[in-house]
Amino acid sequence: MAMLSFDSAIDLFLGHIKVERGLSRNTVLAYGRDLVAFRDHVQTDDAAAIDGAKILGYLVRLADDRAALRTQARKLVTLRRFFRYLRAERHISLDPTADLELPRIGRPLPVTFGESEVARLVEAPSGEKPRMLRDRAMLELLYACGLRVSELVNLRLVDVDLVGQHVLTFGKGRKQRIIPLGDTARDAITAYLERGRPAQDKGRGAAVLFLNPSGRGLTRQGVNKLLTTWARAAGIERRISPHKLRHSFATHLLENGADLRAVQAMLGHADIGTTQIYTHVSGKRLRDVFGKHHPRA
Repeated sequence: MAMLSFDSAIDLFLGHIKVERGLSRNTVLAYGRDLVAFRDHVQTDDAAAIDGAKILGYLVRLADDRAALRTQARKLVTLRRFFRYLRAERHISLDPTADLELPRIGRPLPVTFGESEVARLVEAPSGEKPRMLRDRAMLELLYACGLRVSELVNLRLVDVDLVGQHVLTFGKGRKQRIIPLGDTARDAITAYLERGRPAQDKGRGAAVLFLNPSGRGLTRQGVNKLLTTWARAAGIERRISPHKLRHSFATHLLENGADLRAVQAMLGHADIGTTQIYTHVSGKRLRDVFGKHHPRA
């Protein structure tokens, strides 16, 4: 078996997860950083020379450096996928991660906002200026569909069906899903398309739904800044993010009686176990069910 340099192995793996698995650019970059950090630790250019002892030594060093358990687990997951790929492609004869176990960590409960807080947030942008119409539509859509920020900024005009009231989006691994669109979000998007977006597009015919004043698509960082600005305007002092709004979307659905499988489909979770974490924060729904059905409630 010919020697494969570590850098070449990393390039092959990153190309594989980008092209064949369709992972996002940020995810690919994160895998790359983890692998380069490991390569610098082991100080060898031969991928086949890595054994379980070298990986264990790396994990021990991470623990000595007081890296969080979640960080240790993530880095081991990266190494597992990397060496499994090399083994599957027959670049190495043995997978050095085969006998290593992930550190046990608890899954933190998602941070959510109350229904009244979210209502104040999405209603904060007011008026007929293009920016106000855009931000109102953006906030309504984030909460109405539980979109990831990457899904929001990549959403195209053709992905939004205002007549059929649904949104077509592509999640992790380019997995497609269709999400219902409520009346409030539909009306906000309609107002933006009719009275706000034409002034931002400037006749360029941009494909994406949400534009900045220069007629280009919004960025993840731009959406985060806008969300923080409107949260302050709404009197919300806690830190907010698009993902926390996504958490709130799922939690509010469950608290109001939505089926767990339906929420899983709308969130785009491959495993229902990922969605089940929201059942831990849906105490209102549990109390209502208990009060309604238990004979001694």
